[in-house]
Formats: sequence, structure tokens, C-alpha cells
Amino acid sequence: MLFDLSGKVALVTGAGQNVGAGIARVLAGQGAAVAVNDIRVERAEDTVREITEAGGRAMAVGFDVTDYDDVAAGVARVAAELGPVDILVNNAGNGGAEGMKPTKFRESDPASWRGPIDVNLYGVMNCSRAVINPMVEKGWGRVVTIASGAGVVGLNIGVSPYGGGKGGAIGFMRHLAVENARAGVTANTLAIGLMPITGDRSVTEALAKQIPTGRTGLPEDIGYACAYLTSNEAEWVTGQTIHVNGGSVTT
Repeated sequence: MLFDLSGKVALVTGAGQNVGAGIARVLAGQGAAVAVNDIRVERAEDTVREITEAGGRAMAVGFDVTDYDDVAAGVARVAAELGPVDILVNNAGNGGAEGMKPTKFRESDPASWRGPIDVNLYGVMNCSRAVINPMVEKGWGRVVTIASGAGVVGLNIGVSPYGGGKGGAIGFMRHLAVENARAGVTANTLAIGLMPITGDRSVTEALAKQIPTGRTGLPEDIGYACAYLTSNEAEWVTGQTIHVNGGSVTT
């Protein structure tokens, strides 16, 4: 089987719902034992239930990615139950206090900037720091960060702090890749496109018309890309930002 992850331990942050849950399901389907993180552990438990009912192996682990001590304690719990983390997918994200409601930067409240930066950048750094040394010592590891087209191109829709956090994470991942390439650890970013808008199908349908492929993304679309990047077959792919967006952003 291509992209066989049997024997690997994967940690997926923010995996209690939506894209993160889809990534966790796909990695489990490829044979990985998956630690499903969410700040709300009951959501993580829902994803674990889906995985185990499908025959996979998973555990729920609740921690706040913005708190390094909490992250380190969570990673230690994963290592004790499943083994050291071989694969980290930094999926946890924050669109701001009001979600992705467009607000021009000149009209924004400085207090609203911290959430997107803390989760989208510091969360990635905290989780990466907690797993990178054991990966280097083992001589094998995979780190994938889920970012956004908003971190690569300027968008006139008023999501500047979100784009700043995602753009910072993309830059960080490039350096992580170069620092650890000789140790067998790769680090890549997926800049994902529009996903379904929860609760309003008409909005999702309107957005889909703007995408060349004619549809928004599915959680499994991102999961399949992660399955490749976290596999042995992708050992020569590192430091890259790969767009998975149905053609909505091309570079």
C-alpha cells in the first residue's frame, strides 16, 4: 500500500471536528495510531469513536496549543499510551474572536489580533518544539502545518491578523525544514482553500461557484495530502508550501 503509516504515531491538533477530524480519519486509515487533540476533549472523543469503529487505533488528548507546558504534558501522555510522536499535523486554527467575519485592519480592535497569532503561529511553534527532538534522535519525523491561501496572497476581505498568523507559520515551517532535513525530519505546509461554511448551505454554494473545480474542499481532501506528506514516499519533499484549494489560488 502506498503511503503506509503502519507503526507510526500521529498527533493531529484541533482534530475534534471539520478538517482536523478528516485528517485524523485518513491517517488512521493508512495504519497510523492517532492522538486526536482538541481543546474540548469531548470533541476529540467523538473523532476517536469514529476511528475505532472503523477498526483504527486512536486516543483523545485535550490540551491548549497556546500553552507550551500544556502541550508538553499532552505529548507525554501520547508517548506513554501510543509511543513517541512520529507525525505531527498542526491543524488547530483560530479565525479570531468573531470567527472569519471580515474586518478591515484599520477598523480592528488590537485585542482581537492575539487569538489568530497565538493559535496559528505560537500553537504551531509550541507543538513542533514538543516533538522535534525525539524525531531528530530517532532519525525520522514528519511535521505538516495546515495554513491558508490567506497566508500567501493578500485578500481584500478583512482577515489581516489571520493571514499574518498563517503567513508566520509558513515562514517558520521553512526554517524548521532546513534545520532538520539532515536528521530525516521533513516539514511542509498545506495552504488550504475554502471549506464548507457550517450552518449555511447557500453561502457554501455561492463560494463554490468562485472555485475553478466548482466545489469547496472536503476534510478528506486535506487528509489525503497529509497522508502523502507524512509517508516514507515523501522523504524528498520538505520546506514546501503546497496549495490544496481546487484552483482558487495558483502560484
